[in-house]
Amino acid sequence: MARKNLTLKQAFSVIWIGEAISIGAMEIAMNGMDYWIGGIQAGSFASPLFWLGMLAAIPAGFLAAWPVNHILLKKALKKCHS
Repeated sequence: MARKNLTLKQAFSVIWIGEAISIGAMEIAMNGMDYWIGGIQAGSFASPLFWLGMLAAIPAGFLAAWPVNHILLKKALKKCHS
């Protein structure tokens, strides 16, 4: 694929669209899972409930962002190693 010469404004626009959608999906899944598990209500990092929430939230965020990134890459709204 040929590399396009983008202005700074165009480059930020492409980055903003791709990253905002991907990170938004990840954050919604992670925060939802953490809230559902109850880790968000833990009073301390030392609480096992906090770490249980993290152990569930991280894979949930990854699994939510994966198809979003795949679609964005397919539609060329996000570039990877170009």
